Amino acid sequence: MNARGRTERGQATVLTLVFLVVLLGMAALVLDIGSWYRADRATQSTADAAALAGAQALPNSTADASSLASQYADKNGSGLDSVSFSNSYGPNDTITVQVKRPATGIFTRLFGVNSINVGSKATARTALISQARYVAPIAVKNTHPMLVGCNGGPCLGKNYQTTIPVSATGAPGAFALVNLLNQQQGTSGASVLAGWIENGYDGWLKIGGYFSDPGVKFNSNGIQQAMQLRMQQDPVMLFPVYDTLTGNGSNAEYHVIGWVPFHVTGVDKQGNNGNVSGYFTDVIWAGGIQASPGGPQPPDFGARTVQLIN
Repeated sequence: MNARGRTERGQATVLTLVFLVVLLGMAALVLDIGSWYRADRATQSTADAAALAGAQALPNSTADASSLASQYADKNGSGLDSVSFSNSYGPNDTITVQVKRPATGIFTRLFGVNSINVGSKATARTALISQARYVAPIAVKNTHPMLVGCNGGPCLGKNYQTTIPVSATGAPGAFALVNLLNQQQGTSGASVLAGWIENGYDGWLKIGGYFSDPGVKFNSNGIQQAMQLRMQQDPVMLFPVYDTLTGNGSNAEYHVIGWVPFHVTGVDKQGNNGNVSGYFTDVIWAGGIQASPGGPQPPDFGARTVQLIN
């Protein structure tokens, strides 16, 4: 009996050691898989950043887009493997970035596996804005000379200095100020307009009809102060562009067809005949939603937005 007992105790010890080795191996594998998963997440973050950076140069320059993607990949851990371009709305408006890196294990080295390759892909697209955020409430007519003066399109850049009238716009009681508040009729008040000028309207605005904010408010102290603050903080403002204005006073309605960025350099209130001076420019606007490919597109006034598409 004693001999059998000693034999059974020996078997239990062997089984315990076997299970312990198996458990340790599983724990090691879990730790290494977790490490590889974190490495894969890191490559995805790098790919996303590189694609978004590269898309800012599209569709104008694929060379600049490749350079920007490479720079951002280097800043976020490197590993850029490939950059390619494709078409969504037009030629070369979409960039795809592939990032690959070796991910080392700890315990798997005991089995001769020093590292595995992890990789991620990201695609970003630049396109015109169908919905805009942080818009300023100053309306621009689509026939403005600097919006049609360069081969039928906008003249962009500081070589094309101009002014935008903030005065009577062709409908009684309409003075080129737009009520952006949920497309409602009536005045929104000088203080509200001043807030939209300084910070932009904090809401998404679609292309369509917007009522005029009636009366002469542009020369008020609050709006003038807001214009000065905006020029100091961020002089590029996004204005709604309209093609028609119908109705009178608070019933006057601007038909907005798109959005144009304007670099403000000066303001002149001039009573009822104020204006904003500066120049139209192109910009990648942070507050923008792209239209679906194949759907109706807004006119190109220089405002684009960039987003990841997969």
